[in-house]
Amino acid sequence: MDEREIIREMYRKYWRYMIEKDADGLRSLMAKDYYLMHMTGVKQPAEVFLRGLLDGTFNYYSAEHDDIEVEVDGERATMIGKSRVSAAVYGGRRSTWRLQGDFTLRKERGTWRFTSSRASTY
Repeated sequence: MDEREIIREMYRKYWRYMIEKDADGLRSLMAKDYYLMHMTGVKQPAEVFLRGLLDGTFNYYSAEHDDIEVEVDGERATMIGKSRVSAAVYGGRRSTWRLQGDFTLRKERGTWRFTSSRASTY
């Protein structure tokens, strides 16, 4: 499997773990300094975001992936994932969102890890 396909598979796992509320699975994909920038502009370190996932602030039900673009430059990479996601967040009702995640990654001891993601719509 080439580097770009490894990263695409990470994105698929990321959403599977989000839906399953699998915090350990998500941690396995994230660098220690990972952070998420929400559409609202709120920047959260991994553990704060995972706490919200586990306590029901963020609920994800399904994700259909429309596009996953990957660029690799040595030990760094960027990925833009576009997915239609069924979710209910911050106490709102369940809706389907066209979510775009702009991710950065770095290779740590031979393994790709997400270092950041920025959420928006497309």
